[in-house]
Amino acid sequence: MPRAMWNGAISFGLVTVPITLENAVESHDVAFRQVHLEDGGRVRYQKRCSLDDEVLTEDEIGKAYEVTKDELIPVTEEDLSGMPLPTARAVEVVAFIAADSVDPVSFGAGDYYARPKGNVSNKPYTLLRQALTRTEKVAVVKYALRGRERLGLLRPVGDALSIQGLHWGDEIRSPAELAPPETDVSEQEIEGALALMESMAVEHLDDLGDTLTDHYTEALLEVISAKAEHREPAAPEGEEAPAAPVVDLMAALEASVAKAKEARGETPAGGEATVHEMPKPKKKAAAKKTSAKKAPAKKTASGRRRKSA
Repeated sequence: MPRAMWNGAISFGLVTVPITLENAVESHDVAFRQVHLEDGGRVRYQKRCSLDDEVLTEDEIGKAYEVTKDELIPVTEEDLSGMPLPTARAVEVVAFIAADSVDPVSFGAGDYYARPKGNVSNKPYTLLRQALTRTEKVAVVKYALRGRERLGLLRPVGDALSIQGLHWGDEIRSPAELAPPETDVSEQEIEGALALMESMAVEHLDDLGDTLTDHYTEALLEVISAKAEHREPAAPEGEEAPAAPVVDLMAALEASVAKAKEARGETPAGGEATVHEMPKPKKKAAAKKTSAKKAPAKKTASGRRRKSA
Protein backbone atom coordinates (compact mmCIF):
# COMPACT_ATOMS: atom_id res chain seq x y z
CA MET A 1 0.00 0.00 0.00
CA PRO A 2 1.35 3.49 -0.88
CA ARG A 3 2.54 5.55 2.06
CA ALA A 4 0.31 8.41 3.23
CA MET A 5 2.13 11.70 2.66
CA TRP A 6 -0.39 14.08 4.29
CA ASN A 7 -3.08 13.80 6.95
CA GLY A 8 -5.96 16.23 7.26
CA ALA A 9 -9.53 16.74 6.08
CA ILE A 10 -11.56 18.06 3.18
CA SER A 11 -13.47 21.14 4.35
CA PHE A 12 -16.75 21.28 2.40
CA GLY A 13 -18.86 24.05 3.93
CA LEU A 14 -19.59 22.78 7.44
CA VAL A 15 -18.93 19.18 6.36
CA THR A 16 -15.54 17.68 7.25
CA VAL A 17 -14.12 14.59 5.53
CA PRO A 18 -10.98 13.18 7.23
CA ILE A 19 -8.54 11.93 4.57
CA THR A 20 -4.95 11.06 3.82
CA LEU A 21 -3.21 11.99 0.56
CA GLU A 22 -1.23 9.49 -1.48
CA ASN A 23 0.65 9.88 -4.74
CA ALA A 24 -1.55 8.95 -7.71
CA VAL A 25 1.33 8.16 -10.05
CA GLU A 26 4.60 6.28 -9.81
CA SER A 27 7.75 6.50 -11.89
CA HIS A 28 9.01 3.58 -13.95
CA ASP A 29 11.99 5.48 -15.33
CA VAL A 30 15.29 3.64 -15.54
CA ALA A 31 17.64 5.21 -12.98
CA PHE A 32 21.36 5.75 -13.61
CA ARG A 33 24.26 6.30 -11.20
CA GLN A 34 27.13 8.67 -11.89
CA VAL A 35 30.47 6.87 -12.05
CA HIS A 36 34.13 7.76 -12.50
CA LEU A 37 34.92 6.87 -16.14
CA GLU A 38 38.50 5.87 -15.34
CA ASP A 39 37.82 3.18 -12.73
CA GLY A 40 34.02 2.81 -12.53
CA GLY A 41 33.79 4.08 -8.94
CA ARG A 42 30.55 5.71 -7.85
CA VAL A 43 30.51 9.50 -7.59
CA ARG A 44 29.38 10.65 -4.15
CA TYR A 45 28.35 14.09 -2.98
CA GLN A 46 28.93 15.50 0.48
CA LYS A 47 27.17 18.42 2.13
CA ARG A 48 29.77 20.67 3.76
CA CYS A 49 29.49 23.81 5.84
CA SER A 50 30.87 26.86 4.00
CA LEU A 51 32.45 28.18 7.24
CA ASP A 52 34.33 25.22 8.74
CA ASP A 53 34.21 22.77 5.79
CA GLU A 54 32.69 20.12 8.08
CA VAL A 55 30.73 17.27 6.45
CA LEU A 56 27.14 17.46 7.74
CA THR A 57 24.46 14.84 8.38
CA GLU A 58 20.80 15.44 7.52
CA ASP A 59 19.81 16.16 11.13
CA GLU A 60 22.41 18.94 11.24
CA ILE A 61 20.89 20.78 8.26
CA GLY A 62 18.05 23.29 8.57
CA LYS A 63 16.37 26.01 6.50
CA ALA A 64 17.06 29.73 6.27
CA TYR A 65 15.72 32.62 4.17
CA GLU A 66 18.39 34.67 2.37
CA VAL A 67 17.82 38.40 2.88
CA THR A 68 21.20 39.33 1.43
CA LYS A 69 24.32 37.32 0.61
CA ASP A 70 25.57 37.80 4.18
CA GLU A 71 22.26 37.77 6.07
CA LEU A 72 20.21 34.61 6.59
CA ILE A 73 17.08 34.22 8.73
CA PRO A 74 16.74 30.70 10.18
CA VAL A 75 13.28 29.12 9.75
CA THR A 76 12.53 26.01 11.81
CA GLU A 77 9.93 23.29 11.29
CA GLU A 78 8.14 24.66 14.37
CA ASP A 79 7.93 28.06 12.65
CA LEU A 80 6.37 26.47 9.57
CA SER A 81 3.90 24.28 11.46
CA GLY A 82 2.76 27.25 13.52
CA MET A 83 1.87 29.47 10.56
CA PRO A 84 -1.64 30.98 10.73
CA LEU A 85 -2.69 29.10 7.57
CA PRO A 86 -6.24 27.67 7.39
CA THR A 87 -5.16 25.08 4.83
CA ALA A 88 -2.33 23.67 6.98
CA ARG A 89 -4.35 20.55 7.77
CA ALA A 90 -7.36 21.04 5.53
CA VAL A 91 -8.19 20.76 1.84
CA GLU A 92 -10.42 23.83 1.60
CA VAL A 93 -13.12 23.75 -1.09
CA VAL A 94 -13.46 27.31 -2.40
CA ALA A 95 -15.70 26.84 -5.46
CA PHE A 96 -17.20 24.39 -7.95
CA ILE A 97 -16.67 24.72 -11.70
CA ALA A 98 -17.15 22.75 -14.91
CA ALA A 99 -14.30 20.28 -15.42
CA ASP A 100 -13.64 21.41 -19.01
CA SER A 101 -13.32 25.09 -18.05
CA VAL A 102 -9.72 24.69 -16.79
CA ASP A 103 -6.95 25.08 -19.36
CA PRO A 104 -4.79 21.91 -19.40
CA VAL A 105 -1.64 24.05 -19.20
CA SER A 106 -2.60 24.70 -15.56
CA PHE A 107 -2.13 21.03 -14.65
CA GLY A 108 1.15 19.40 -13.69
CA ALA A 109 1.65 20.41 -10.05
CA GLY A 110 1.17 16.92 -8.59
CA ASP A 111 -1.52 14.23 -8.70
CA TYR A 112 -2.86 12.65 -5.51
CA TYR A 113 -5.54 10.27 -4.31
CA ALA A 114 -7.60 11.21 -1.27
CA ARG A 115 -8.22 8.16 0.94
CA PRO A 116 -11.01 8.32 3.56
CA LYS A 117 -9.55 8.12 7.05
CA GLY A 118 -11.58 6.01 9.45
CA ASN A 119 -15.21 4.88 9.29
CA VAL A 120 -16.46 8.32 10.28
CA SER A 121 -15.35 9.71 6.89
CA ASN A 122 -16.98 7.05 4.68
CA LYS A 123 -20.41 8.68 4.40
CA PRO A 124 -19.35 12.32 3.79
CA TYR A 125 -16.63 11.07 1.40
CA THR A 126 -19.20 9.10 -0.61
CA LEU A 127 -21.65 12.00 -0.50
CA LEU A 128 -19.12 14.44 -1.94
CA ARG A 129 -18.02 11.99 -4.65
CA GLN A 130 -21.59 11.26 -5.75
CA ALA A 131 -22.52 14.94 -5.77
CA LEU A 132 -19.53 15.78 -7.98
CA THR A 133 -20.33 12.87 -10.31
CA ARG A 134 -23.97 13.88 -10.70
CA THR A 135 -23.23 17.55 -11.43
CA GLU A 136 -20.21 16.78 -13.63
CA LYS A 137 -18.35 19.51 -11.78
CA VAL A 138 -15.01 19.62 -9.99
CA ALA A 139 -14.11 21.43 -6.77
CA VAL A 140 -11.44 24.12 -6.71
CA VAL A 141 -9.41 23.49 -3.56
CA LYS A 142 -6.51 25.04 -1.63
CA TYR A 143 -4.18 22.97 0.54
CA ALA A 144 -0.72 23.21 2.10
CA LEU A 145 1.84 20.59 1.13
CA ARG A 146 5.65 20.45 1.18
CA GLY A 147 6.20 23.92 2.51
CA ARG A 148 3.77 25.93 0.40
CA GLU A 149 0.07 26.54 -0.19
CA ARG A 150 -1.18 24.92 -3.36
CA LEU A 151 -4.13 25.13 -5.74
CA GLY A 152 -5.89 22.07 -7.11
CA LEU A 153 -9.01 20.38 -8.47
CA LEU A 154 -10.85 17.76 -6.42
CA ARG A 155 -12.66 15.33 -8.72
CA PRO A 156 -14.12 11.81 -8.69
CA VAL A 157 -12.07 8.99 -10.23
CA GLY A 158 -14.12 5.80 -10.23
CA ASP A 159 -15.25 5.28 -6.65
CA ALA A 160 -12.53 7.50 -5.20
CA LEU A 161 -11.58 11.17 -5.06
CA SER A 162 -8.40 12.64 -6.47
CA ILE A 163 -6.67 16.00 -6.31
CA GLN A 164 -4.90 17.37 -9.37
CA GLY A 165 -2.46 20.12 -8.51
CA LEU A 166 -2.71 23.34 -10.48
CA HIS A 167 -0.12 26.01 -11.16
CA TRP A 168 -0.97 29.44 -9.78
CA GLY A 169 -1.91 31.99 -12.44
CA ASP A 170 1.34 33.96 -12.08
CA GLU A 171 3.36 30.79 -12.72
CA ILE A 172 1.98 30.32 -16.24
CA ARG A 173 3.72 32.13 -19.07
CA SER A 174 1.65 33.96 -21.68
CA PRO A 175 1.70 32.16 -25.08
CA ALA A 176 1.21 35.43 -26.98
CA GLU A 177 4.90 35.73 -27.93
CA LEU A 178 4.88 32.22 -29.42
CA ALA A 179 2.08 32.72 -31.96
CA PRO A 180 3.18 32.79 -35.63
CA PRO A 181 2.34 35.78 -37.83
CA GLU A 182 -1.18 35.80 -39.26
CA THR A 183 -1.37 33.20 -42.01
CA ASP A 184 -4.17 32.44 -44.48
CA VAL A 185 -5.56 28.90 -44.39
CA SER A 186 -8.19 27.86 -46.94
CA GLU A 187 -11.51 26.27 -46.02
CA GLN A 188 -10.47 23.25 -48.09
CA GLU A 189 -7.35 22.78 -45.94
CA ILE A 190 -9.36 23.10 -42.73
CA GLU A 191 -11.81 20.44 -43.97
CA GLY A 192 -8.85 18.20 -44.78
CA ALA A 193 -7.44 18.64 -41.28
CA LEU A 194 -10.88 17.88 -39.74
CA ALA A 195 -11.14 14.71 -41.83
CA LEU A 196 -7.71 13.60 -40.60
CA MET A 197 -8.70 14.28 -36.98
CA GLU A 198 -11.89 12.25 -37.42
CA SER A 199 -9.97 9.32 -38.91
CA MET A 200 -7.67 9.29 -35.85
CA ALA A 201 -10.36 9.85 -33.18
CA VAL A 202 -10.83 7.41 -30.26
CA GLU A 203 -13.22 7.43 -27.29
CA HIS A 204 -10.70 6.59 -24.56
CA LEU A 205 -6.92 6.33 -24.15
CA ASP A 206 -7.28 2.58 -23.53
CA ASP A 207 -8.61 2.21 -27.09
CA LEU A 208 -5.10 2.95 -28.35
CA GLY A 209 -3.80 -0.36 -26.97
CA ASP A 210 -0.14 -1.02 -27.73
CA THR A 211 0.23 2.41 -29.33
CA LEU A 212 0.87 3.74 -25.81
CA THR A 213 3.80 1.40 -25.17
CA ASP A 214 6.95 3.18 -23.99
CA HIS A 215 9.35 2.01 -26.71
CA TYR A 216 12.19 4.19 -25.41
CA THR A 217 12.30 2.32 -22.09
CA GLU A 218 12.06 -1.02 -23.93
CA ALA A 219 15.03 -0.09 -26.11
CA LEU A 220 17.00 1.23 -23.09
CA LEU A 221 16.43 -2.00 -21.13
CA GLU A 222 17.55 -3.99 -24.18
CA VAL A 223 20.80 -1.98 -24.30
CA ILE A 224 21.41 -2.59 -20.57
CA SER A 225 20.58 -6.29 -20.90
CA ALA A 226 22.91 -6.67 -23.89
CA LYS A 227 25.82 -5.02 -22.05
CA ALA A 228 25.23 -7.22 -19.00
CA GLU A 229 25.32 -10.31 -21.26
CA HIS A 230 28.31 -9.04 -23.26
CA ARG A 231 26.48 -9.03 -26.57
CA GLU A 232 25.34 -6.51 -29.14
CA PRO A 233 21.85 -5.04 -28.69
CA ALA A 234 19.20 -6.43 -31.03
CA ALA A 235 19.03 -4.31 -34.17
CA PRO A 236 15.73 -2.52 -34.90
CA GLU A 237 13.64 -4.15 -37.61
CA GLY A 238 13.49 -0.99 -39.69
CA GLU A 239 14.59 2.62 -39.79
CA GLU A 240 12.18 5.50 -39.72
CA ALA A 241 12.42 7.62 -42.83
CA PRO A 242 13.35 11.25 -42.15
CA ALA A 243 10.43 13.65 -42.36
CA ALA A 244 10.36 15.58 -45.62
CA PRO A 245 9.20 19.18 -45.81
CA VAL A 246 5.52 19.50 -46.74
CA VAL A 247 5.24 20.94 -50.25
CA ASP A 248 1.55 20.20 -50.98
CA LEU A 249 -0.46 20.49 -47.75
CA MET A 250 -3.65 19.00 -49.23
CA ALA A 251 -1.77 16.01 -50.68
CA ALA A 252 -0.16 15.40 -47.25
CA LEU A 253 -3.58 15.54 -45.54
CA GLU A 254 -5.06 13.18 -48.14
CA ALA A 255 -2.25 10.67 -47.71
CA SER A 256 -2.48 10.91 -43.91
CA VAL A 257 -6.23 10.14 -43.90
CA ALA A 258 -5.65 7.12 -46.15
CA LYS A 259 -2.87 5.84 -43.89
CA ALA A 260 -4.96 6.28 -40.73
CA LYS A 261 -7.93 4.43 -42.25
CA GLU A 262 -5.70 1.64 -43.56
CA ALA A 263 -4.21 1.19 -40.07
CA ARG A 264 -7.75 0.71 -38.73
CA GLY A 265 -8.67 -1.73 -41.46
CA GLU A 266 -11.21 0.67 -42.95
CA THR A 267 -9.47 0.91 -46.32
CA PRO A 268 -7.83 -1.97 -48.23
CA ALA A 269 -4.08 -1.66 -48.65
CA GLY A 270 -3.45 0.34 -51.81
CA GLY A 271 -7.09 1.51 -51.93
CA GLU A 272 -8.24 5.06 -52.47
CA ALA A 273 -9.37 7.29 -49.60
CA THR A 274 -10.12 10.92 -50.25
CA VAL A 275 -10.90 13.89 -48.09
CA HIS A 276 -13.01 15.38 -50.89
CA GLU A 277 -12.84 15.53 -54.63
CA MET A 278 -9.42 16.66 -55.75
CA PRO A 279 -6.84 15.70 -58.40
CA LYS A 280 -4.98 12.45 -57.84
CA PRO A 281 -1.65 12.90 -56.02
CA LYS A 282 1.40 13.13 -58.22
CA LYS A 283 3.74 10.14 -58.37
CA LYS A 284 6.31 12.04 -56.35
CA ALA A 285 3.81 12.52 -53.51
CA ALA A 286 2.81 8.84 -53.63
CA ALA A 287 6.43 7.79 -53.38
CA LYS A 288 6.90 10.08 -50.39
CA LYS A 289 3.94 8.39 -48.70
CA THR A 290 5.45 4.95 -49.14
CA SER A 291 8.91 5.89 -47.92
CA ALA A 292 7.57 7.63 -44.84
CA LYS A 293 5.74 4.52 -43.60
CA LYS A 294 7.08 3.65 -40.17
CA ALA A 295 8.27 0.11 -39.56
CA PRO A 296 6.65 -1.67 -36.60
CA ALA A 297 8.59 -1.40 -33.35
CA LYS A 298 10.52 -4.49 -32.31
CA LYS A 299 9.20 -6.26 -29.25
CA THR A 300 11.84 -7.05 -26.67
CA ALA A 301 12.02 -9.49 -23.80
CA SER A 302 11.66 -6.65 -21.33
CA GLY A 303 8.32 -5.72 -19.79
CA ARG A 304 6.03 -3.44 -21.81
CA ARG A 305 5.30 -0.12 -20.20
CA ARG A 306 2.13 1.80 -20.91
CA LYS A 307 1.45 5.42 -20.17
CA SER A 308 -1.27 5.92 -17.60
CA ALA A 309 -4.20 8.11 -18.52
